[in-house]
Amino acid sequence: MPGSRSRRRVSALEGGLEEEASACTAAPSPSPQPTQASAEQILLRGIFEIRRGSCDVVLSERALRWRPIRPERPDGDSKFDLLCKEESIELKDVFSVKLKRRCSAKHRSSTLLGITLFICLKKKQNKLKDSTLDLINLSEDHCEIWFRQFKKILAGFSNRPKSLKILLNPQSHKKEAAQVYSEKVEPLLKLAGITTDVTRSSNILAHSLHGVPHVVTATLHIIMGHTQLVDVCTFSSTGKLLRFGFSAMFGFGGRTLALAEKHRWMSPNQRRDFAVIEALAKLKPEYCEISFLPLQSSQEEQEMRTQGLLKSDCDEPWRVVQGEFLNVSIMAIPCLCAAAPQGLAPNTRLNNGSMALIIAQNTSRPEFIKHLKRYGTVKNQFNFPFVETYTVDEVKVHPRKNTHGSNLEEEAEPPKATSENGFPWNVDGDLMTVASEVHVRLHPRLISLYGRSVEEMNDSQVT
Repeated sequence: MPGSRSRRRVSALEGGLEEEASACTAAPSPSPQPTQASAEQILLRGIFEIRRGSCDVVLSERALRWRPIRPERPDGDSKFDLLCKEESIELKDVFSVKLKRRCSAKHRSSTLLGITLFICLKKKQNKLKDSTLDLINLSEDHCEIWFRQFKKILAGFSNRPKSLKILLNPQSHKKEAAQVYSEKVEPLLKLAGITTDVTRSSNILAHSLHGVPHVVTATLHIIMGHTQLVDVCTFSSTGKLLRFGFSAMFGFGGRTLALAEKHRWMSPNQRRDFAVIEALAKLKPEYCEISFLPLQSSQEEQEMRTQGLLKSDCDEPWRVVQGEFLNVSIMAIPCLCAAAPQGLAPNTRLNNGSMALIIAQNTSRPEFIKHLKRYGTVKNQFNFPFVETYTVDEVKVHPRKNTHGSNLEEEAEPPKATSENGFPWNVDGDLMTVASEVHVRLHPRLISLYGRSVEEMNDSQVT
């Protein structure tokens, strides 16, 4: 009888026998087709063992769905329907597929067990995790058909990279970056079939891109082809481009990094703590002039462009503040980090077309320390009378000689730098020394980086 033959096939599959039972290219119809799958084009349907149970498996263009094969319902068993509940995964979350085999060293051979899907799952706090799903079937022909179909679907995700240039910071993670890469990152990239070219580099990856400092999350964002456009700044002086970057600190932030760079023989944590303490002990303001172009609303901006006022060389729209400042921060991204879980500039975003200008005026050391400590809490770190914040398009920072009340416009003598090569700046964690004015301009959504914004991660649905 047809029904008996189908049950014999299922039983043989569950027992792991390598007979005709596993060579089923189409499943019997023990249960109605799921409504979601029926609305999509069905590519394949068959029987696989999933999590030690025989299942009716349906592959469509967008998802893989399975339901335990329903035996005859026991009388009075209320839990029966729960056991037969449909499960699914979206194919956009699958990043690799492999044939699952059991290798025998004794016989120098391998036995096919089925297919393994490698899946990217979202966890709490914006973390991603790699997981697997085994589809057990002992038929070579049957698995080969499904394997080729999975490969074809994955090849259709054109946004996923095929090759990468990896920049590896040899000093990061207690100088264990190479080990972290080889143990956690490289295996995932190889699994996804991505070829790599590795350089050791001093560049750093912004915590803000992923919302969490988690190497597996960063790797999976790359593998899955998650990209986003990001605002970038240019740093210029005397009309010459110095570099590109995302964030900068002048004053306390720059001097702290300069001190840390002089003590590279220390461990990263010791060097950082020493530099902060030393900079606080020698805390002093920089006398400078800061001019900035406030961010205009779209209507105001349009009117100013029509009138020809919104130009970098026009003085009218620029605002100017001058005096003694302990620290000046210019941030195009939130700059999340362990010391500031809410971000150094929590009110800006990765690609909102603006920069945050944060100015800490001269104040007492205890008050400034209170301000710094607020970054590590949920309290507002800008709620101090000596802290000013602005949303801007451009910024010019011009260190000036403090003449104690003299007219700055009449000065002809250039300012005296605080180090041999110039004033220290902290740009994305790299030391930049400049002796004269620095002009910072924002270029909205200039580059595309691998990652997904925190807002997008929080809004995404999880199957």
